[in-house]
Amino acid sequence: MTTGTALVTGANKGIGLQIARGLRALGLNVLLGARDPIRGKEAAEAIGATAVRLDVTDEDSIARLAEEVETLDVLVNNAGILLERGAPPSGTPVGMLRETFAVNVFGVVAVTNALLPALRRAPAARIVNLGSGLGSLAFASDPGHVYARNPLLAYNSSKSALAAVTLAYANELRGSAIKVNLADPGYCATDLNHFSGPRTPAQGAVAAIRLATLPADGPTGGCFDDEGPVPW
Repeated sequence: MTTGTALVTGANKGIGLQIARGLRALGLNVLLGARDPIRGKEAAEAIGATAVRLDVTDEDSIARLAEEVETLDVLVNNAGILLERGAPPSGTPVGMLRETFAVNVFGVVAVTNALLPALRRAPAARIVNLGSGLGSLAFASDPGHVYARNPLLAYNSSKSALAAVTLAYANELRGSAIKVNLADPGYCATDLNHFSGPRTPAQGAVAAIRLATLPADGPTGGCFDDEGPVPW
């Protein structure tokens, strides 16, 4: 895929910006979604993309964008938040879960549902959701795995839920040309984690870019990092 239009949410910085940059380099017209119109415009101009104001928790913002997009070839649901810092699950306020799920899960569903008509009008659209190894139940259930020792209740469970959401859409759309997958960027240095990760945002963008440009015989309903399949 070297033509068409792609939307990347939360793309004015970090992994989202690198995904947008990579898709633009491949020739796609990229809509760079950002809550802050000024930061969005600056980021878009830097990579030759088009800035669009999008707050994934604001239904009016989503609806306005959906009205403007006639056909969409790629949707990358990248926008996400991590609010907790070290509190155990038993010390996590319920309000923190609500706020986290509002962006990481409900925002993905809201944006995907609003733009699905535009995706259906494309010849072979791709939907990529940005997951995390921290949401892997396989990893979390292994006491010896490093991710099992990072019990971020709100963030981790939101990414587990996003995996289920991804599978739900993949199963619904299996009879169409639309492919839906989850990309695991790995532990990247972004402001989400105070730049503590060993991987760069550009490295974290690799899997999402590949999944966004899958050929007709590519997979759907899978979870992948830049090396291959990742257990749910």
